[in-house]
This record gives sequence, structure tokens and C-alpha cells, in this order.
Amino acid sequence: MRADWDSALVANLRLATQSQSDLLFYRRLRRLVALLADGQAAVIAAPNVRSRIARPPLMVASVERRPFIIGYAENDEMRVARPERLSEILAVQGIPAEVWIRDSVLPETAAATSPDRWQRAVAWMLQGEKGTTLQLLLRTPAGAERGISVTRSVSLNDRWPLDPAPLAVDSLPGGIVVVHLNSLGDDEIPRRFDRAFPDFSAVQGLVLDLRRAAGGRSSIGYQILARLTDWPFAAVRWQTPEYRAVFRARNEADSATTWYAPPPDTVRARRDRPTYRGPLAVLASSATAGAAEDFLAVFRVLRRGVIVGEPSAGDAGDAATFALPKSWAVAFSVTRHSAPDGAALAGVGVPPDLGVAERVNDLLAGRDPSLESARRYVSGERP
Repeated sequence: MRADWDSALVANLRLATQSQSDLLFYRRLRRLVALLADGQAAVIAAPNVRSRIARPPLMVASVERRPFIIGYAENDEMRVARPERLSEILAVQGIPAEVWIRDSVLPETAAATSPDRWQRAVAWMLQGEKGTTLQLLLRTPAGAERGISVTRSVSLNDRWPLDPAPLAVDSLPGGIVVVHLNSLGDDEIPRRFDRAFPDFSAVQGLVLDLRRAAGGRSSIGYQILARLTDWPFAAVRWQTPEYRAVFRARNEADSATTWYAPPPDTVRARRDRPTYRGPLAVLASSATAGAAEDFLAVFRVLRRGVIVGEPSAGDAGDAATFALPKSWAVAFSVTRHSAPDGAALAGVGVPPDLGVAERVNDLLAGRDPSLESARRYVSGERP
């Protein structure tokens, strides 16, 4: 997405002088920030405003750019509405879902790549003023159409009841183990990994699922990766713009931006726990972002295994939060990351070694083609 930021800023400064509700101001500011095409950019409203912005307790995901209900949290309303899992949302308030997303949600969604932007918009497509009702038209997995009414009840200040566990472990036949790394934002995650795998004697093949991992800190992922290799490895490279105060003193524009770019850190393989040396695959999607992309970039250069699925979000980097008046804040990326071999990540992401696209037919049939491809790889099966 290309935009004239200066013109947009001037236009929004004019809009800011108008009498308007906090919610309208929030939406307008989100539209402005989204023009940066920065997946780490965010508008953080004041707590009293966040309490008035909500969505129903429905988990909605994009498959082939179509919104599907993946799950919901039980409450009195949901027990009446009974939205069948894997139902497709066809319309919201009588407006076709694609039009609703394109016109009402996508312009306010910050992301670095089009696939990530669309999947984020779908995930948040039902957000709005708390307590308001939405009429949804659904198509059930059996093909029947039905309408349901849902209320925006879970505010931005509330814990989202459908967040998955940061780390979960599943077993497949043949000694194949799947580790779902849904977050890299908690220092406890490497310790949970260590507790789950005091050794790898029973593991014949390992699959790391990072398809839902976003944000967090690169160092957490490196601690896990350091148990999967015998050798030290280079972390991602990063650079940040340098500020040269003399131009401000002279009231001149700094037309030649320079960057501070230190050499990449080296991460040593861990010796406090046994190392896993068997076959390894990592699952990625367009929602894999932030620190998880740093993990993918280092893993790819290590050639320790294969990445299966879709290109990642292109949102790698560090974000800083800047305070605004009246308890508002805004966040932006302040570093640009690249792989240890110099491959760019910002706005590009990490490509898979084995590309697998999620299809509606697979979703409705209960198939997971990316996981199945990874299972075949670590099992040594030929395609």
C-alpha cells in the first residue's frame, strides 16, 4: 500500500479540530496510522475509551479470504445463538462480508503485507461500540443459511477468552511431536519447553507450529532454537535510523537518512539440556509475525529443517510506544530487521521451503495440509 503520508497527516490534523466522539477520533487515527504499512503500528486508546470498544466472543479466521467462525466462548447469548463452528459469515448487518471488511475494517488495519492485513481485518471484523448488536448471516458446514444475533461484549480492556495457551504439545503416530508455539512473549515459554522435553529420546520427528505466533521477543525463540542445534548461530541483523540534531538546530530537513547497524549477535547452543538432532519442520502463516519471523529467518539460514506453509507477515522489528495527551498512546516500528544472510524481512516476510495454502475444502473436511506436509517430511516419507 502506497500513500502520501504528509497529505494524510495534514488532512487528519484538520479533522482533529472538529467536534467528534472519542470513538470516531479513534477510528480516524487508526486509518491514519494504517497508511504507514507498519505491522507493528498501533493506536492505543485511553482506558476509558478502550472499555467502550468491544467484539462478540467469536474467533473469526480468514481462509481463502472468506471469514469462518473457528470457535466461541460460552455465555448466555452464545448458548442461545449456537453459532456452529466452521460456519462462514456471509453478511454483517445485511452487508456482504467481503464488502464489510473491505470498506469498514481494512482501512483501519495496520499491516506490512496484503495477506497479513486481510487476515487481521477478518479477525477484528466484528469490533465496534460495546453493547451494540450485530446481525450475522451464516452458512453452516452443511450448506444451510441461518441468521444469528450477537452482542459486542468483550472490550479491549478485557482478557480475550479465546487466546490459546502460549505453548501446547500434541503427539502424532510414529513418535512425531507437534509443539504449538502460539506466543514468544513470556519468559516462561523456554522453561515450559524444557519441562516438556527433558530429553528427546522418544521424539522421532519434531514439528514447531508458529502459525499463530506474533509479537514477543526474539531472545525467547532463540532459547528454544538453541536446543535444536549443536552449533552457535547468528541472530537477525537490525538497524535503526540515526537522529542528527544539527539539522534541527539549523531548521533544515535531514534529506540523507543514516542508519545505526551493529553486527549481529551470536547465540550459543545450549548445553544445560540435551540437544534435539532429529528431523525438524516449522509451520508458518501470514499471521506469523514479529519475533516469530526472527525465529524463521534464523532457522532458514541454519538449514536445520524446512519451513512449511505460507510467507510470514513481514512485521519483524522492535516497536516503541509513545505517550499522547489524555492517556492515549501510539506505537511504531523503530528497527528494521533482516536475516543473518542479509535477506530483507520488512514488508516481505520469510518464504516457506514447502508452500502450502489453506483451502476452504480442507477446513470443512477437518484436514490440516500444512501439518500433514510437515509430518511427511519429518517421517521421511516421499511426496
